[in-house]
Amino acid sequence: MNKNLLSILAVVTLLSACAGGGQKTTEKEKTMSKFTGAKGEVKLMTLDPGHFHAALIQKTMYEQIDPTVYVHAPEGSDVNDHLGRIESFNKRAENPTAWVEKVYTGADYLEKMLTDKPGNVMMVAGNNAKKTEYIQKAVEAGINVFADKPMVITPEAFPVLEKAFKTAEEKGVLLFDIMTERHEITTIIQRELAKIPDVFGGLVEGTPEAPAIVQESVHCFSKMVAGSALKRPAWFFDTAQQGEGIVDVTTHLVDLVQWGGFPEYILNKSDVQLISAKRWTTDLTPAQFEKVTLLKEFPEFLKKDVADNKLKVYSNGEIIYKLKGKVAKVSVTWNFEGPEGAGDTHYSIMRGKLCNVVIKQGKEEGYKPTVYIEANMSEGLSTFEGGLKKAIEQDIATEYPGLKLIKMSDKLWTVEIPDKYKLGHEAHFGEVTVQFLQYLKDGKLPEWEVPNMITKYYTTTEAMKLAKQQ
Repeated sequence: MNKNLLSILAVVTLLSACAGGGQKTTEKEKTMSKFTGAKGEVKLMTLDPGHFHAALIQKTMYEQIDPTVYVHAPEGSDVNDHLGRIESFNKRAENPTAWVEKVYTGADYLEKMLTDKPGNVMMVAGNNAKKTEYIQKAVEAGINVFADKPMVITPEAFPVLEKAFKTAEEKGVLLFDIMTERHEITTIIQRELAKIPDVFGGLVEGTPEAPAIVQESVHCFSKMVAGSALKRPAWFFDTAQQGEGIVDVTTHLVDLVQWGGFPEYILNKSDVQLISAKRWTTDLTPAQFEKVTLLKEFPEFLKKDVADNKLKVYSNGEIIYKLKGKVAKVSVTWNFEGPEGAGDTHYSIMRGKLCNVVIKQGKEEGYKPTVYIEANMSEGLSTFEGGLKKAIEQDIATEYPGLKLIKMSDKLWTVEIPDKYKLGHEAHFGEVTVQFLQYLKDGKLPEWEVPNMITKYYTTTEAMKLAKQQ
């Protein structure tokens, strides 16, 4: 082929590309491949930060994230409290951060962010009534979204979120929620053990009375965060803005059912069959409300939920359902404050044909999450123990060196976990952020992640609908 013909072909190819054939794919590929892991290439925008989780993302620095963060929010205590938390990270004596917050607090804060787009990733953690709209508009503008849970709190808004995932794919941006509990070492051990057929034997089908998987969480309105007493915004206690417990914290619990019981499976809405759902209130006195909000009386928008001079918050919920034929139960309970030395606590059990893998975090465990393995057989225990020891001390220890199996009785063992893996809830936000940065560099999420997020929020919002009917 002569040089003239090669030149002509090159020109024709260039003209064809400019003509628009496959232009949409080219734009998507360009967006998805723009992150390389280079220093400071991620420009973070924080939108309307009303929840302390927004600040925990910035408790540490990341080479890939530019130190300048653009905050767009309405004026008020929410944004002021957020900036105060960032300032405390910057001024702490040990490992201070170096964030520079560029703040815009005009009434058009959302439109300003979408129009100016000073960053390429939006982080949102705040008023959940607005969050689904924020997510929708951000992905429509071609902005990657890193969202605190829950991304939706009503059945009516679920289709909006579902469409947002489709739009994100079309625009070539990532939409991802922050599932910190996947990074807790005890849940990792539970999941890894359940993946080993010779140890776990596969999930039982379970019943509503004895589900195959149980995930229970107890939270406290009054607690310490980053070394200080947590001040909560008044709207946090309005379930129309924060969401009821059955669609809020249960997001984590439903996620653990999916992630732990069906690792890397692609799940769909049709895999979910609700059995029952219920909701109930936690009642707060004016003194308790003042302690956590610093407000001396209930605001007008909360008075609809006040009876007998107590604020009744539908913060508690329980869902019993089948996922791919296996019965699961998730429940969340909110107390005003926990026992001395306790914070939020977690209980979980995965029932297998050969053993149950249990996580407890009660008084006996010093309120520290602890893994137990309960054998479900009476014969062959010596062989079982050998396989269990290998799984803990060799297989899982390949990734987490130092794990040790401790025998407690003929059919009961626990796992000794080195302190270096016990990072705590706040540190998990940094781990999720590092993971998200890798996904940005990869230009994609795991293929199961989006369908499973959709399935997760379908489960919680449909359960909300069912609970209100009962």
